[in-house]
Amino acid sequence: MKAKGISILKTAVVAAMSLLVLTACSSNAATKTQETTALKSENNSKSAQADTDLVIPVSDISEKVSFYPVEADGTKMEVLAVKAPDGTIRTAFNTCQVCYDSGRGYYKQDGNELVCQNCGNRFPMSRVEVEAGGCNPWPIFDQNKTVTDESITISSDFLKESKQIFANWKKTY
Repeated sequence: MKAKGISILKTAVVAAMSLLVLTACSSNAATKTQETTALKSENNSKSAQADTDLVIPVSDISEKVSFYPVEADGTKMEVLAVKAPDGTIRTAFNTCQVCYDSGRGYYKQDGNELVCQNCGNRFPMSRVEVEAGGCNPWPIFDQNKTVTDESITISSDFLKESKQIFANWKKTY
């Protein structure tokens, strides 16, 4: 009888320990699953934010103008970046402040100048991001971008605010 009691006691102890181990493991697994899900969600939020900002590596910018396509709320846009003759980096939207509504008010480089594809106005690289108004590229001034030694970031909010100047951009007629 005593042996039977000890056997039942051992079985009960083993069962209790098994239950404790299983509960702890499933709780631990659930916690790990929740942590992984939260981490994935956080990473997706960061990458979604990063995907909407335009980030231009400073190392890519030279005296030859670079064009960076971007989309804001379904509107296709383009930013240009160039190193001016004085060595400063300049940014602007690739659309003319006068001709933007024509559909052909965008620039191509010819030597050390940008040429409006609508009116033919020639605009020197040294004037990019220096003046607003007139037949020249739409400037992106310092208050509308974040500049570090490694990159220039133009926020999605600013891009969305500016999308109306691209409403007819590069439309065919």
